[in-house]
Amino acid sequence: MNPIKVELAERLGSVEEYYFSKKLREIDEMRAAGREVINLGIGSPDQPPHPEVVATLAAEAAKPGNHGYQPYKGAAVLRNAFAAWYRDRYGVTLDPVSEILPLIGSKEGIMHVCMTYLDKGDKVLVPNPGYPTYRSAATIAGGVCVDYKLREATGWMPDFDEIERQGIQGVKMMIVNYPHMPTGAIPQEGLFQKLVDFAKKHNILLLHDNPYSFLRNPRPASLLAADGAMDVAIELNSLSKSHSMAGWRIGMIGAAKQRIDEIIRFKSNMDSGMFYPMQAAAAKALSLGDDWYRSINKLYGSREAKAYEILNQIGCSYDAGQAGLFVWGRLPEGAGDCYEFSDKILNGCGVFLTPGGIFGSEGNRYVRISLCATEELLQRSIDKIKSLL
Repeated sequence: MNPIKVELAERLGSVEEYYFSKKLREIDEMRAAGREVINLGIGSPDQPPHPEVVATLAAEAAKPGNHGYQPYKGAAVLRNAFAAWYRDRYGVTLDPVSEILPLIGSKEGIMHVCMTYLDKGDKVLVPNPGYPTYRSAATIAGGVCVDYKLREATGWMPDFDEIERQGIQGVKMMIVNYPHMPTGAIPQEGLFQKLVDFAKKHNILLLHDNPYSFLRNPRPASLLAADGAMDVAIELNSLSKSHSMAGWRIGMIGAAKQRIDEIIRFKSNMDSGMFYPMQAAAAKALSLGDDWYRSINKLYGSREAKAYEILNQIGCSYDAGQAGLFVWGRLPEGAGDCYEFSDKILNGCGVFLTPGGIFGSEGNRYVRISLCATEELLQRSIDKIKSLL
């Protein structure tokens, strides 16, 4: 076989394969060779959605008329459910017709927003550390990423004075994410209003990624609740983490009508409406009461203690008030490079911990542990690491 040589598009010149894509292949090879490997890296919920959500999917899928193309703006049942969810859970009023856009996953939504607004050379403020997709999506769209550093000493909050000092000429967009991944930091009081005021001052579009607000977090909040947020902000949300529906790929954008109309110009040329039974089932998920959130947080809370025990085992320091699906710990002095440390644990005892450096240079001294593993697996990880150390 002699495939012809075709040059890659220039837009991929500075974008590498996603770290976890490569690491999972390595883990698969270790398992194929007979090694037991416990993967504490990926935040893929291991629990199913609520039974009523699955029942709704099955019932709607059984109806012959529910298998056709769906509107690009999503079915009314899902848009109305997102609007009610934002009203009841965040105290934010969104028009389900014009201010909500369902998505085939919020990760895809990051790309939609970047492709809608970024021209070649436009600058984008991205968090360091932060979700790697922010950087890759902005880069593929032609943007130039400008780091704003988040540090443990300031609670992983933006330093607005430092951002201004480093220069914001040409900055078109700022990406933010609270509760923050990977650090688990909960937004400090008044942060969202400061972000909105900063964006207005400098005529910057804010993109807030908000998938973790209901997990191990006593104060779920939306940036859109801040005064004037609809003038400058777009918020992404997702059912992947909060409702154990990661593989369903269901998310949303909340924003002013003008923003929704602009984004759909790109989205409608890129993908289509979701399978209607999935939208109906997602609407059911959004209607679940407090018992659902209490049950998943009880589960992750019990796992949290085991994950902190792992951090204690390897000598990490950490903040016990983290939110989201992970715990984040600072490596002890002398532990060396986070990648080497992660590989040492992986190769030495068959436990994969995510090196913090994949999230940016400010994460180089840290590791992250997923809570999407049973207590039994977490305990086995503790025992394996004890034997190594």
